[in-house]
Amino acid sequence: MRFGLILSEAFTGLRRNASMVISVVLVTFVSLAFVGAAILMQMQIGTMRDFWVDRAQVKIYMCTEISTATTCSDGVATPEQLAEVETRLESPALSGLISGVVFENRDQAYQNVVDLLGEEDASVISPESLNETYIISLVDQRQSEVILEAFRGTQGIEEVRDEMQYLEPLFSALTVATYIAVGIAGLMLVAAVLLIATTIRLSAYARRREIGIMRLVGASNRFIQTPFVLEGVFAALIGSVLASGAVIAGVHFGVNGYLRERINFVTTWVGLGEAWIVVPILIAIGVALAAISAGLAIRRWLRA
Repeated sequence: MRFGLILSEAFTGLRRNASMVISVVLVTFVSLAFVGAAILMQMQIGTMRDFWVDRAQVKIYMCTEISTATTCSDGVATPEQLAEVETRLESPALSGLISGVVFENRDQAYQNVVDLLGEEDASVISPESLNETYIISLVDQRQSEVILEAFRGTQGIEEVRDEMQYLEPLFSALTVATYIAVGIAGLMLVAAVLLIATTIRLSAYARRREIGIMRLVGASNRFIQTPFVLEGVFAALIGSVLASGAVIAGVHFGVNGYLRERINFVTTWVGLGEAWIVVPILIAIGVALAAISAGLAIRRWLRA
């Protein structure tokens, strides 16, 4: 009976402040949708980084007849220079960092160009203009700088390139986008907290006569406060559920239904499994913020 009375009072407050409750729901929905998007973006960045770190390689491009680097002043890399590179790669200082080395000669490089561009477009390139290349796979990609330093500035080597350097700008851009989403979500959450507190105070003011009667008959502060806290929690819960639905729909239709088919170089996308991990986080954040803000608002109002 006591619990039923508390629920009845909470739903009465929701009906009386319908417009404010809708505002709370919408603000909570938008803010938590941004929170969910930010969490998923961080998951996506981590997934992509793990995938590419395991596959990124260091490539040593040997000099060709058209190379203009200062280390290529003698022209095409000689067999002695090729042998020196192989000796360094097999040295104790570097061999422990390397999981595999593939040597690509000019003919193989030219065939790769043909496979990529086709015979007609590749005909403007000659095998002699392409680099002989050592393709190095590392045990730990974070040690790539050691390989770069070992071969940088060596005669006969046109360039030493770490493939991860091309991906870092992408990861940086995604991280910045995550920070922007977190910033917007933070502002919206502050707005939701203030709106919940305002709604609770208005609801308490509208029912000030009932609150006075409850005090006269000996009702405890907790009994008086609970319906108001439940009002804020119910409104925030609805917003949290809507935000969770938006996150799941975004992953299902936006990621699985659109991005996977159109962005081929990314093979590891977040999926519904990750989206369902985010759902309880969003609901917990929404309910916790609502309960805290509503509890503080009604407590301050009762002391006033």
